[in-house]
Amino acid sequence: MCGIVAYIGPKDATPFLLEGLARLEYRGYDSAGVAVAGRTGGVKVRKVKGRVADLAAEVPARFKGTTGIGHTRWATHGVPSDANAHPHLDNAERIAVVHNGIVENADELRVRLAAEGAVFRSETDTEVLSHLIAAHATEGVELEEAVRAALGKVVGTYGIAVLDAERPDRVVVARNGSPIVLGIGEKEMFVASDVSALVRYTRQVVHLEDGELATVRADGFRTFTEDARTTHRQPSTVDWEIDSYDTGGYEHFLLKEIHEQPGSVERTLSGRLDERFATAHLGGLNLDARELREIRRVKILGCGSAYYAGEMGAQLIEELARIPAHSEPASEFRYRNPVIEADTLYIAVSQSGETYDTLAAVQEVKRKGGRVLGVVNTVGSAIARECDGGIYLHAGPEISVASTKAFTSTVVAFALLALHFGRIHDLSPADGRRIVSALNALPGQIREILAQSDEIAGLAAEYADSTGMMFIGRVRGYPVAREGAQKLKEISYVHAEAYPASELKHGPLALISPELPTVALVPDDELLDKNLTTLGEIKARAGRVLAVAHRRPDARLADHCILVPKSEPELDPLLLNIPLQLLAYHAAVALKRDVDKPRNLAKSVTVE
Repeated sequence: MCGIVAYIGPKDATPFLLEGLARLEYRGYDSAGVAVAGRTGGVKVRKVKGRVADLAAEVPARFKGTTGIGHTRWATHGVPSDANAHPHLDNAERIAVVHNGIVENADELRVRLAAEGAVFRSETDTEVLSHLIAAHATEGVELEEAVRAALGKVVGTYGIAVLDAERPDRVVVARNGSPIVLGIGEKEMFVASDVSALVRYTRQVVHLEDGELATVRADGFRTFTEDARTTHRQPSTVDWEIDSYDTGGYEHFLLKEIHEQPGSVERTLSGRLDERFATAHLGGLNLDARELREIRRVKILGCGSAYYAGEMGAQLIEELARIPAHSEPASEFRYRNPVIEADTLYIAVSQSGETYDTLAAVQEVKRKGGRVLGVVNTVGSAIARECDGGIYLHAGPEISVASTKAFTSTVVAFALLALHFGRIHDLSPADGRRIVSALNALPGQIREILAQSDEIAGLAAEYADSTGMMFIGRVRGYPVAREGAQKLKEISYVHAEAYPASELKHGPLALISPELPTVALVPDDELLDKNLTTLGEIKARAGRVLAVAHRRPDARLADHCILVPKSEPELDPLLLNIPLQLLAYHAAVALKRDVDKPRNLAKSVTVE
């Protein structure tokens, strides 16, 4: 959620640090800061509560150095303030540290360091690291040794970058649960917590593993473990374009990413559909047909929108492959001491591939001998590396905090997986061809829905001032309702709840009134008549109804309707979700919210 950047080379570090931090703004933050060191000695620091633009305005023209580190902070220990912003220094103002994560034993370390003479200037856990490293950086001790010794006393998660005024020829970085990426340039090196900060400067990157450190110099890097064993990391190539990190003429990244979905779905499908055998090619699973037939259950793990995509995926797997499947929040999974079964396939879902709760769940499954696949968007990410196999989404970078195109591509990936499983089990060639044809049609159908954006904007403006909204759907539609409610509340701050339509009369119907409108998912499927009956129950209590449907309901049952093209029943939920993305976006715009960076939220949640 916080952001780290660093530079070392022949140039002034400050322009890269400020631009890199600006490219990490989408991760969510409340303060920002930079520190630089040069050949003249000393560390210069500037940090502010507020945006990167506020920081840039505070940096003087003579703020120069060839080695530097920077940070955007999302408050955990201590309120957002100039003092609590990173980087943090030791008392001698020699060691500067930026840190993502949480030092769980910070209070204990703070007491011990204070007794030894350390004077703390902030409320953060991170300042403990600067004093702790300084305590080990005695005469004759190399910086990497001081960092390694200090981290040996730390309990918690971290991605850190350390700058030493006495050794400006290097930056030492370390990772344990929070991503660190090295960027390889021409006689210069870069560091970031996310490749988005690097792609303008280099495509060659190295991802550190948990428990790994690196000494970064202008002419290269060395990686090693916490017990000083040398490791060997080979660079990989980032295939995302720099244009992906610009709004491209759209008012917000979120709107751009909603409109990119036809292309992102095409990329997720590309090369994976086999029309001859009516199946899907998924070589990255690392599972042959015999192994797949031995699977008796599928458990899907994700957080937030990834969890809801998992619910839609579980429904697809059960319908097409007839294998019991279930989705649950990864953040809860490992705390209930789960039973890991040999014939269960576990699937971890994460756009960033760095979601800490999901990564911890993967590690729990693997510790107990389970097999885990990953469905992720970011090549080389921690979850992708930890899993036994999986599916890359190829949706492209997603900058806005609220997930749209990655969510849709995740559901498409689950459709491919369900088709693949199904054809190995009992899905007929005719049904396989039906699903293949429907998947091929998705990009065009999404374009049809996106063409209604202006009409949906008018509806959003009409409903945006509601005290809250109810989202309802049945069976396949219920996960769509949950994701729709999540999208509305996270970017518009309008309270929203999702319920199975069949559950309304078991309690929630008491809430229905003209002030609480209902968004109802009404697909033209085997439950159409039951859904229409539910609309009648709402209208009988003077509730307003916005229907998302394949056919316009009777005017007595719905005040407004958004029409969606018909797909196959199993894939209808994917299309029903697209109007809900536009509804949430336009409601947030009408309410003048910070659409791409909603309050209190971060894109990549790398702490527990």
